[in-house]
Amino acid sequence: MEFKQYDLSLKDEVENFTKQLFYALFKDVCQEKAEHLKEKFVKILNGLFVENPSEVWQVYQQTFCEIREKLDLDAQAFEKTDPACKSLGEVYLAYPGFHAIAVYRLSHELYKMEIPILPRMMSEYAHGLTGTDIHPGAVIGNSFFIDHATGIVIGETTVIKENVKIYQGVTLGGIQVKKELASTKRHPTIENNVTIYANATILGGDVVIGSDSVIGANVCVTTSVPQGSIVTYESENKITTRKSYVR
Repeated sequence: MEFKQYDLSLKDEVENFTKQLFYALFKDVCQEKAEHLKEKFVKILNGLFVENPSEVWQVYQQTFCEIREKLDLDAQAFEKTDPACKSLGEVYLAYPGFHAIAVYRLSHELYKMEIPILPRMMSEYAHGLTGTDIHPGAVIGNSFFIDHATGIVIGETTVIKENVKIYQGVTLGGIQVKKELASTKRHPTIENNVTIYANATILGGDVVIGSDSVIGANVCVTTSVPQGSIVTYESENKITTRKSYVR
């Protein structure tokens, strides 16, 4: 068997590019001010054998201002939702969930342009940093809030609408893992104003969580939920006294 050669050093190039682009969004926000990153971008696309990398860059950079606008709405959602948050600056500088959303929004635009591999490399960079795995193919609306970030998985065909809040350990996944399902919608749709608490799991491409619903901690959902629902996992904690403390 003959192995194909891959330039795995591109991983380092993509990590550096993604980091610098994230910084530029909050400094040199609009198209012409990010021109210093063009050379890095072109080098990466050449390494991935993508044709016309300079033209791809010209299209891609047109999205940066809109991405920044969306991220400002996301940051405001963090500030309004998390009682521990003291300022917008704290969100931008210290919240891993916000960082994960930012890289998702950058990678999603490349995914829509059908650029191969690079969007996934960017999302995996964010995954390693934040513990949040958002596939660049997911469609996520404005004012998205992720608290604590760790252990979150959002699959490729997930649709998340406006003002959605999710907490650590949430999985929005597929109910079956089969290669022949690659071109079908495998992941759930989350309507407006939904809150999904820690370690909840929502599985299936036909599953819709209706607007203004609350999905409680540790719930597993595999069927659609009407709007305005509260879904909870009923369990009973049994508390007994340790023998050494019996008097």
